[in-house]
Amino acid sequence: MAVSCSSSSVSGSAKALACLHTSHLAPQRTASARLRLQCIKMCSAPAAPGGSKKTVWVWTENRQVMTAAVERGWNTFLFGSKEVGKDWSSTARIHPLFIDGLEIFDEGNQKVAAISEISSPSELQLIQPDNVEVQNNVIHFRGDWQVIPAENIVAAFQGCAGAVLAVSTNSTEAQVFLEALEQGLDGVVLKVEDMDDIIKLKDYFDRRNEAKSQLQLTKATVSKVEVVGMGDRVCVDLCSIMRPGEGLLVCVGSYARGMFLVHSECLETNYIASRPFRVNAGPVHAYVTVPGNKTSYLSELQSGREVIVVDQNGLWRTSIVGRVKIESRPLILVEAKENSGNGTYSIFLQNAETVALIGPDRGSGGRTAIPVTSLKVGDEVLVRKQGGARHTGIEIQEFIVEK
Repeated sequence: MAVSCSSSSVSGSAKALACLHTSHLAPQRTASARLRLQCIKMCSAPAAPGGSKKTVWVWTENRQVMTAAVERGWNTFLFGSKEVGKDWSSTARIHPLFIDGLEIFDEGNQKVAAISEISSPSELQLIQPDNVEVQNNVIHFRGDWQVIPAENIVAAFQGCAGAVLAVSTNSTEAQVFLEALEQGLDGVVLKVEDMDDIIKLKDYFDRRNEAKSQLQLTKATVSKVEVVGMGDRVCVDLCSIMRPGEGLLVCVGSYARGMFLVHSECLETNYIASRPFRVNAGPVHAYVTVPGNKTSYLSELQSGREVIVVDQNGLWRTSIVGRVKIESRPLILVEAKENSGNGTYSIFLQNAETVALIGPDRGSGGRTAIPVTSLKVGDEVLVRKQGGARHTGIEIQEFIVEK
């Protein structure tokens, strides 16, 4: 029976993640289907930034992998026999599923999903929405091609009720499937025998789900603006676009205890084109916020690292560094005192019209991006307060003086 699709797209098929759709079931089976729906939902990971949850099933013969997965909230496991599943269920509270050929069943011998092995475009075409017979599909990609087929699956199944998972043999491969066409597949079947892959995949979810939180930003009043001379400043070019009007920022500062919000070069000017991927972030000694509540020196950034991009409301996301460009340029020193406390913070920035700090939202027509060349004593800017002591970028509790 073909999968029924809604007229409007449902991001990530969130409502159907790893759950049996009951429209094709006989009335006497509806109650058991609902029970299975509730059980399988338990394996979903926390919501991703796009709002949909991602499902993780674990396929392993290693008890250490099972333990690591259960400790991280994933309790749906695939087994080749009921005997093994029963044995493992006696040592941990898990939800076992059983593989029989190319089909997956639950403990009540009800069909949960079908496995489709894909190694060619013609095989991929067979699992298009109009052709499949079950709601949940586990795709096992064979061969070297994975990214493009996964993108085709995401596009074909958008707005459909069923869930599509891909078999992944390591955490990196799982990430590819979870990010295909930005939206990603509904989840993955992590087929691994190394617990490190469980840990890495959970860390990946943690980093992405951190971005749903807000950073607390504080107003500070500029108390000093001074041109100081030459220094080596760092331009950070990201692999993401920071769009005009969004006010996306990177937190940087001379002191670990207080970070300023430096605007990207996304604004149009008369003399230079917009570079919405770039933040002229400050000199080499300055701190930049990176995922995991850590900091890094700007001089330590390189291609492939992740940084935190923030807007004036404190909403943030991660972005990958494409390149770092260090050049000698004239610098300006900015100091600011927080309005609701005694903290004083400072930052060096290139003395140029394209470099700006972010101030509080003034409402309609209010200026929020303030070029450092126009900055004056009394202007308000936004800072992020945090613990001052850091060791290799990690916040620690110790006595420290920064000046």
